[in-house]
Amino acid sequence: MIKGLYEAHLPVRNLQISIEFYEKLGLKLYKRYNKAAFFWITEGESWLGLWEGKESEIPYHVSLRHIAFNVDLEDIKTAKVWLKERGIEVKEEFDLDPKEPIVVPNQAHAMIYFDDPDGNSLEFITRLPKEIERSDKMYLSEWERISK
Repeated sequence: MIKGLYEAHLPVRNLQISIEFYEKLGLKLYKRYNKAAFFWITEGESWLGLWEGKESEIPYHVSLRHIAFNVDLEDIKTAKVWLKERGIEVKEEFDLDPKEPIVVPNQAHAMIYFDDPDGNSLEFITRLPKEIERSDKMYLSEWERISK
């Protein structure tokens, strides 16, 4: 029945500033309206809707105002530099310095977090080929070393 996620939506304060930000991430603007814009994440398969309004003032919580973009393993390894080249800083998560992707070993995911101009939490995430029965977070380089 369910084949994937088609759309997600985020609130923004200034639609034009947000459009420019998401274009820097490489998303293709599909439609723009007065107070909303839609970007293809994967053209014809999934999109992100941005909605200008006072809802952007709702305090962040992981269950609200968060989007995770699926990326390849090789791309996540270079994501910090790629983001920095676009003027976007990665942020600390799980009390770990964002010097490299962070891994949740018992879920086999590597991730990097950053914010959009409105404080919406964005994430690049990739599925790793092997789970490790540890619940503590670690850096990707450590996961690679012990998962061999």
